[in-house]
Amino acid sequence: MSALTTIQPAQADIIRLIESNPKLQPSTKKQYVKAITKYLDSGDSLTDTDALAAYAQGLSKSSRAFLKAAIRLWGEDIALKAKAGATPQNIGAVQATVYRIEALNEVIKVEGAKGQKAHTWLTQTEVRRLMATCSDSIQGQRDRAVLGLLVGAGLRREELANFSFEDVVIQPMGNRPRTVLNVKGKGAKDRAVPISDALAELLDNWKAVIGSGLVARSITKGGAVGNSLSVIGIFHIVSQAGQAIGKGNLAPHDLRRTYAQLGYEAGLPITQISKLLGHASVATTQRYLNLELDLETTVSDFVPIG
Repeated sequence: MSALTTIQPAQADIIRLIESNPKLQPSTKKQYVKAITKYLDSGDSLTDTDALAAYAQGLSKSSRAFLKAAIRLWGEDIALKAKAGATPQNIGAVQATVYRIEALNEVIKVEGAKGQKAHTWLTQTEVRRLMATCSDSIQGQRDRAVLGLLVGAGLRREELANFSFEDVVIQPMGNRPRTVLNVKGKGAKDRAVPISDALAELLDNWKAVIGSGLVARSITKGGAVGNSLSVIGIFHIVSQAGQAIGKGNLAPHDLRRTYAQLGYEAGLPITQISKLLGHASVATTQRYLNLELDLETTVSDFVPIG
């Protein structure tokens, strides 16, 4: 029995693709297979950008590079097959597949210069600068809503693409009403995300422009508002805003990670942040955070051993 029969078919296909590549050295193939197998054994999907980004964050630079290269090899094969089967009837779907593969390749960032982080977290000042890149035009107001929901509510880009104004409700919390987002998360798991008054006002202003329906909309060059916006469109909005503030590789999951980091720095318990993000495990949330080990003070200092 081949070793390939003991693992899931998708994983077997990827391993077969790696091992059959004549351009790769045997040692390189071994590293690619090791990297991709470890990730898939975690139970997450290759197309789950949030899980992939969080997983890669905990890897060494070399392991991250091998995983990125293996995924790129797989993505190129998928893109080639999609293009080969393109017809006038399915060209839109083919282009969407290619765009998704390109976006997936940007999820794992490998360190370049010494000391450069593999992922991006924005400071409060940088978030203000990011939001300030949006003009008062219809497109600018749309971009402000998109960026605001990503960095101010921690939405995944897939969640944002499907998020509507009907999912925004007012609920009593404590001594005052609070605006809450009913987010339809992965695996049909809904979660409630309270938001700030500033973000609520931003959404109200955008709703006054376009009315009900989905929050994220496409906009033509003539200013006409469409009915929806793809995850690729969301990716481009974030990328362009990032370039405007000197963050050329900024991606939607970086804003989600920033949401978690700023909440953690403000003192919110990691368990609460995990629930707000819709993570199944606190361990995933920990990988999102830019945590540094404090060797001067530790929890053990506060445990009365004797």
